[in-house]
Amino acid sequence: MKATIVTLPGDGIGTEVVAEGVKTLRAVAQAFGHQFAFREALIGGSAMDATGDPLPEETLAACRAADAVLLGAVGGPQWDDPTAKVRPEQGLLGLRQELGLYANLRPVKLHEQLLHASTLKPGVIAGVDLIVVRELTGGIYFGPRQEAEEVQTAGEMSAYDTMVYTAPEVRRIAHVAFRLALKRRNKVASVDKANVLAASRLWRRVVTAVAAEYPDVTLTHVLVDAAAMHLIRRPTDFDVILTANMFGDILTDEASMLAGSMGMLPSASLAGERTDRAHPFGVYEPIHGSAPDIVGQGVANPLATILSTAMLMRHSLGLAEEARAVETAVEAALAAGYRTQDIYEEGTTLVNTGEMGDWIAGRLVRE
Repeated sequence: MKATIVTLPGDGIGTEVVAEGVKTLRAVAQAFGHQFAFREALIGGSAMDATGDPLPEETLAACRAADAVLLGAVGGPQWDDPTAKVRPEQGLLGLRQELGLYANLRPVKLHEQLLHASTLKPGVIAGVDLIVVRELTGGIYFGPRQEAEEVQTAGEMSAYDTMVYTAPEVRRIAHVAFRLALKRRNKVASVDKANVLAASRLWRRVVTAVAAEYPDVTLTHVLVDAAAMHLIRRPTDFDVILTANMFGDILTDEASMLAGSMGMLPSASLAGERTDRAHPFGVYEPIHGSAPDIVGQGVANPLATILSTAMLMRHSLGLAEEARAVETAVEAALAAGYRTQDIYEEGTTLVNTGEMGDWIAGRLVRE
């Protein structure tokens, strides 16, 4: 097949890990006889430096014309002023909103070879295999807000951010979660804060109604604070976790420790079905940030990005066999003892970012 993939390396280690993702996709194209064309564009701090805009119109246009997007990370200390009117993170939020990327899928699977990489007891985390379905274009990140400098009362500043959800927003993301559960273990845990928040009470009501359409799926409602505890106490109980934007952002960072490192977790941000596409359009990225403290050292773990390319091929290109080949290559690299710094332990082989990517690409071409 022929496909156009836009790459958005962004900032920090984003450029390093995206390079390994592209290396993987090129290896897949060679091994399976596909033609992937790559087009690089700017986002985040690097886009601000070049154009003054964290999400240039040229980037949006390129993404809209592509079959899928592979993204690295945004942000860094040189742009780390939360009071600035223009910030790198606005590029990421704008991308999600402009492209309608409402469904964020974040799988958390513990590879057997990394059982001891986590700080948690092996007996607690063995067998972890869950996926978080995070609503991505609503909630507190996109609701009405007031910056502290905008209004002063009696000389004192105030600020607010508002969590707003509509029934259609909750309904469409709930269907994503329940459809996924039908392909897995038929369990959905919907995470909210319905004992306090009106938006969460609407969330719970709508999710319950959607659940009635999926009689084979068991639904449980879990308060977000309890969910944070249970993710550490009994993580293997979870199958599909459905939750709102901010809760999903926080819980998936916590869940990354179940897999041993944030450098192991991929993600997919999907738009709704479109008549001009055979498969959902999506932006694929590792869940980690730009990690400015390790930029240029060659120690960044590219596996989350490489696994994101597998999600890209499965969801946006319909290449399930190729996706599985990438996942199998990652498993083989870990089984062979190759480790980047974040997951290294005595008795394994320490490799740098490029060496890990080279090994996986070589495995794909040989097979």
